[in-house]
Amino acid sequence: MKALFLIPALLVLVACASQDQAAARADAAAASPATPVVGGDRDAHGCIGSAGYQWCEHSQRCERPWELAQAQGLPNTAEAIDNYCAKPVSPASK
Repeated sequence: MKALFLIPALLVLVACASQDQAAARADAAAASPATPVVGGDRDAHGCIGSAGYQWCEHSQRCERPWELAQAQGLPNTAEAIDNYCAKPVSPASK
């Protein structure tokens, strides 16, 4: 007879404990800072810096410096890439 009263009492206790744990998990998730999204670091031109892209004024697009150096026959140095990308495209070549 006592066992019949004990089982429902245990079920109520377990149900209450699981609700408290779920609430604690929800509170912890709300308090933790948001995880950054991969590729979410776009600059003003839409270039994704973490993927190696930077804006090139000359080509008017996002470029990877090492790929641009190879394609344009430039030395693979920051100075050469910066000099190339700093020059705006001339109106005659548009």
